[in-house]
Amino acid sequence: MPKMTFIERDGTRREVGAPMGLSVLEIAHKHGVDIEGACEGSLACSTCHVIVDAAWFKKLEAPTEDEEDMLDLAFGLTQTSRLGCQLVMSPELDGLVVKLPAGTRNAQG
Repeated sequence: MPKMTFIERDGTRREVGAPMGLSVLEIAHKHGVDIEGACEGSLACSTCHVIVDAAWFKKLEAPTEDEEDMLDLAFGLTQTSRLGCQLVMSPELDGLVVKLPAGTRNAQG
């Protein structure tokens, strides 16, 4: 099974199984990783904000305009920030590394 690594807020690295076709948000929830995902992946909040490792960021497809709009609301935005609900595991992303931001901001509703 493909794998990915979450770097938790305290710096702990956590490698988990990452089934193809699941989003980073779904994988996090499956393994009890602390990512909120308040809108349940409907691209209506920024609480699944993750910081993609720079080596992996260039392998991702560009974010949609809707994702960029939601990212503008994210706490601690970086050059490699993405929404976990929009990153779907594929063979090219086997080994993906993402870091959880220091906090989240729920600007939903």
